[in-house]
Amino acid sequence: MTTDLYNQEHKKVGTAELPDQLFGAKWNPDLVHQVIVAYDANIRKVIAVSRGRGEVSGGGKKPYKQKHTGRARAGSTRSPIWKGGGVSHGPKADRDFSKKINKKMKRGALASVLSKKLTDGEVFVVDSLEFNTRKTKDVAVMLKNFFDKKPNVLFVSSNENKSLFLSGRNIPKIEITHVSELNAKSVMLHKNLMIEKGAVEELSKAK
Repeated sequence: MTTDLYNQEHKKVGTAELPDQLFGAKWNPDLVHQVIVAYDANIRKVIAVSRGRGEVSGGGKKPYKQKHTGRARAGSTRSPIWKGGGVSHGPKADRDFSKKINKKMKRGALASVLSKKLTDGEVFVVDSLEFNTRKTKDVAVMLKNFFDKKPNVLFVSSNENKSLFLSGRNIPKIEITHVSELNAKSVMLHKNLMIEKGAVEELSKAK
């Protein structure tokens, strides 16, 4: 499979080979949804935490004697039925929200979203995304060459390219990632995908 290859001025300079297994897959929304939900679950943190009767302060002394008071027996003022007591069956700090995703599912979801983006004309392969001056203006000019309005773009550079991060990190709605960190969620969160030719070659070799 081939696609147009552009330079930073949005001029066609040739063609680029795209691996069929990543850019020629069928759209699988169920798999993509399952993988993205798992990604979100794996970064989820425990926020709501309650304390049980053994974790709240106080309650060491028996509130009143066991018998002859006409009241129900009570051993601690920190019982869940008392005001200021612990919470019964509340959220705990040791909860684990993580979900398992195997490599085949991850790669299948990535191939599905990459193929969908390519079919929709939202993938641009650029011969190089390296910038010598490392100024934000360089990336802004490049984006202006490709898009009429302020775009929502995911840049995918080769693993050796470090200049792109320094050049484009201050531009809104722009995310920059190395090809080794590319995943289905990051692709889905952006309208357009701009990928370096070297990154395509590295992506095709990855297992």
